[in-house]
Amino acid sequence: MAEDDHELAARLARMAGDRLVELRASTSDLAELGAEGDAESHALLGAALAQERPDDPVLSEHGPSGPAPRPGGRVWIVDPLDGTREFSEPGRDDWAVHVALVEQHAVVAAAVALPAHGVVLGTGEPPKPPTGGGGRPRIAVSRSRPPEFVRDVAEDVGADLVPMGSAGAKIAAVVLGAVDAYLHDGGQYEWDSAAPVGVARTAGLRTSRLDGTELVYGRADPWLPDLLVCRDELAGPLLAAVSRTRPEGSR
Repeated sequence: MAEDDHELAARLARMAGDRLVELRASTSDLAELGAEGDAESHALLGAALAQERPDDPVLSEHGPSGPAPRPGGRVWIVDPLDGTREFSEPGRDDWAVHVALVEQHAVVAAAVALPAHGVVLGTGEPPKPPTGGGGRPRIAVSRSRPPEFVRDVAEDVGADLVPMGSAGAKIAAVVLGAVDAYLHDGGQYEWDSAAPVGVARTAGLRTSRLDGTELVYGRADPWLPDLLVCRDELAGPLLAAVSRTRPEGSR
């Protein structure tokens, strides 16, 4: 039986993740590790998709390949190494590999590998919806650049902030129930969130822009200004808090 898109996404994410784990274990030059990991994973995923889905365009963080994309058509959106800085730091596990298929501007198949944990989350076998911890909500934020407005949102809704590395690791933490929400402002590219958002949706989580509108992928301009991923019951309170606290010029 032919491998379907869900299975392919999961297999490729795991394959790239395994290679990154091997590379990390065998390389002592930490200054070059991130660039080397990015390049190797990009080449591996590009070659695999060219062989397995030669008719599909590919948009990677490190450049497009394959046929020219068609408006609303199939396109694979991949981040070969999400969290290059964390990958280069010994002991850090908050980095990921993203593989997503977008069609009609929506994610239709996706996988996120968390190689340091030996875990792959995919749309083929959707994760169970996470349950709340019963205490204060936990919001994942950048460990180096937490947006000030997220601090205001956390204060508004009575939440705690949890610093983490890559966007994929943050959204995966929401999927796995380690945190309850991830809010981001200031912009990302489609490859930063397409795969983890696809997985989050299949796990029953709410995903949207910070104004509550849909996240749209596979556009001519891959820049996404903001996003929210959270448990469904937190969406209303968080979006209301964002509207009260977010700077007017960033809306």
